[in-house]
Amino acid sequence: MGGKTSNESKAKYNAKAYDRINIAVPKGRKDEIQAIAEQRGQSINAYINTIIEEALAKAKAQ
Repeated sequence: MGGKTSNESKAKYNAKAYDRINIAVPKGRKDEIQAIAEQRGQSINAYINTIIEEALAKAKAQ
């Protein structure tokens, strides 16, 4: 049985706390996204979540 930091425990928490969305981008686009995210001091995931939040807020305002 794993402790609180075991991969199994982390996976169980993540499955409960997050929805997963996998995306595919054209070759080279990931590097572009990563560079912009790093300029903003964010991970790719955080940057994409920021973009999604902004788009959702804009859509709700319309």
